[in-house]
Amino acid sequence: AQAETIWKPANMARVHAQLIVSRALVATSFPVGAAITHGLEPAMLILLRFALASLLFAPFVYLRHGLALPRPRALAGYAVISGCLVVFFWCMFTALRTTTALNTGAIVTLVPGIAAIYAAILVRERLGAHRMVALGCGLVGALWVVFRGDFDRFASLTLNGGDLIFFAGCLALGLYGPLVKRFHRQEPAAVMTFWVLVMGTGWLVLINHSAIWRMDWGAIDATVFAGIAYLAVFTTIISFYVAQHATLHIGPTRSSSYSYLTPAMVVAIEFLAGKGLPTLAILPGVVVIFVATFVVQRGGKAEEGPIGRQL
Repeated sequence: AQAETIWKPANMARVHAQLIVSRALVATSFPVGAAITHGLEPAMLILLRFALASLLFAPFVYLRHGLALPRPRALAGYAVISGCLVVFFWCMFTALRTTTALNTGAIVTLVPGIAAIYAAILVRERLGAHRMVALGCGLVGALWVVFRGDFDRFASLTLNGGDLIFFAGCLALGLYGPLVKRFHRQEPAAVMTFWVLVMGTGWLVLINHSAIWRMDWGAIDATVFAGIAYLAVFTTIISFYVAQHATLHIGPTRSSSYSYLTPAMVVAIEFLAGKGLPTLAILPGVVVIFVATFVVQRGGKAEEGPIGRQL
């Protein structure tokens, strides 16, 4: 009864609003990541990002829920979820050394469709024909924005080894939402987020155990640490929490469909950074993205519903 009282339409609207803000934060991770990726090895960058996020998030989780060690089965689930994230971020930082933001922006638009396939298999999420069409339209709209409505630009796209690495990362990222839904055991989303970060840190310590001691930490530029701190707070703690919280209430496909907004938000960020406005040619793509995202959100309610106390 308590959950039914809490989860009114206004609360669901707040979930969707949080997802929009979260996607805006995620959009900033691409330019920030590109700016610092040459400062450290990819696995070390991700280790510092996860470790710092875990330390900063720990006091909040402790004060709200305590930090009791989860049962082994729950920890195993968190380890699998975090493994998907570790693979994706390693692939992203590695790919950005040999490919362009344009290419990665195009490839990442495949994630909602990949997540929808995983969700249908792992959590039996029913998409329906209209949602499948909407996902396809969202992909087209996002690609339209990525290529600025220029078909010649799309036709001249050449893929390289870095793009294949990033695509492998996107295959791993697509598993994230369905696995969150699969392994959730009624714990608050903040607790799940924290232990996913901790287990991800554990994976990365295993990967980097010798490099940690060999690293000349004093030689690393301060801007790299600043970038890591930004990524830890805004595109790790906040975006991970929002993604898991939303997935538990509106389902993996509906949650991941908001990533179609990322290219348009990257365009907005570039404008705010002084790179000017794109041509009006991207406007049809933006319209298609918003319409497609709305249609996906209007999809079936079977996966939507209160999970319990989440904050």
